Amino acid sequence: MAANGAVNVETKRKIASALCKYFSVSPQSESLGDVGNSDVKSLYSNILKSSGKSTPLNGQDEVMKWIGFAESFPQDSKACCQALSGLNDDLLVKAVLLGNGLRPSEADVIVFSAIHSFVIGLPQSETEKFVHVFRWMDYIQHRVDFGELFEKIPLAKDAFVPQVRDTPSVGKLEADPNAKKTGQNTKKAEKVEADLSASKIEPENSKKKVQAKKESNEEKKKPTEDKKKPATTEVVEKDKELSVSLLNIQVGLIRKAWKHPSADSLLVEEIDVGEAKVRQVVSGLAKYYSPEQLTNRRVVLIANVKPGKLRDVMSEGLVLCASSEDHTAVEPLLPPEGAKIGERVSFSGIEGKPEDVLNPKKKQLEKITPNLFTDDKGVATFKGIPFMTSGGPCTSSISKGTIK
Repeated sequence: MAANGAVNVETKRKIASALCKYFSVSPQSESLGDVGNSDVKSLYSNILKSSGKSTPLNGQDEVMKWIGFAESFPQDSKACCQALSGLNDDLLVKAVLLGNGLRPSEADVIVFSAIHSFVIGLPQSETEKFVHVFRWMDYIQHRVDFGELFEKIPLAKDAFVPQVRDTPSVGKLEADPNAKKTGQNTKKAEKVEADLSASKIEPENSKKKVQAKKESNEEKKKPTEDKKKPATTEVVEKDKELSVSLLNIQVGLIRKAWKHPSADSLLVEEIDVGEAKVRQVVSGLAKYYSPEQLTNRRVVLIANVKPGKLRDVMSEGLVLCASSEDHTAVEPLLPPEGAKIGERVSFSGIEGKPEDVLNPKKKQLEKITPNLFTDDKGVATFKGIPFMTSGGPCTSSISKGTIK
């Protein structure tokens, strides 16, 4: 960037190329004009026309606002960090800058292209200050096909490392079988030699002994081969068990609620999640809400828990609630008004198909819920990544609370 905040030629070329890829326009199109002497607004307008679209997909004013941000992004390191700090705050409750909450917009492409060269050069100590910016950039670079236009920005992600007791390390597993093989080969050679000597006297018995010893050696090899299975396979499998993508979290609407017939602390709700019939769910909200308060309220529901009876009443889901530290306040998470009934809640940068039904024996829910919490603004998150819908994030009036 130039010192006065004007975009330099190289950055403009990257913005133009990225927009061409986004709108499927040839970068050699004559309608693009002179990239070096055009501002970003003109480049965007020309590329938009070449794509056959006369107006922005996400509102002229909003797109122009982010073009202004890209054009004024400074060169000075301190000023850049201040600009990123503001962007980080904007992305606190968003997966993308504009759009339906999931699909990157042209504004995302422009801003990503404008700040990429600065962000990729930040030291690790600085990246921790802009977690939402890095989460967003990681999402954009994996959702938009930029080809080889931009170097991938590395993002350190939490890795689950299970504690394994009394289990040899991978290094030992690799070394020990070789040692055992050497010992087995030596013993085998000695036995064969002994068998050959014995065969001069008792040929028939010797053949039987050799066959028996071969079978014995094959049996001994089986546990050794089992030990050779990579320890990393267990890590990957256990890491999958911790992924929020296993949960089918949906937006629901409570159509009806009433008191549980045999438990004062429980309520029964009929919840619409866009299916042919409503789901009956039992939840422990009687202490905090009356049935009337919950009727016609939007909620967030885990729809793939195993159905089961709670005090003789069938329950087909789990209403996710935020709770204060002392559990004196409990509140069902609230999807935004724009969210569609039945739509699945998504998490930026996390892909995966939910389980058809969670397996209670694997305790998947118990492993995932400790990573669910509301941030200081009440936004529901998984490891800091917002619960996103087409209308925006799911929230609660309880900030810094646990979610279960």
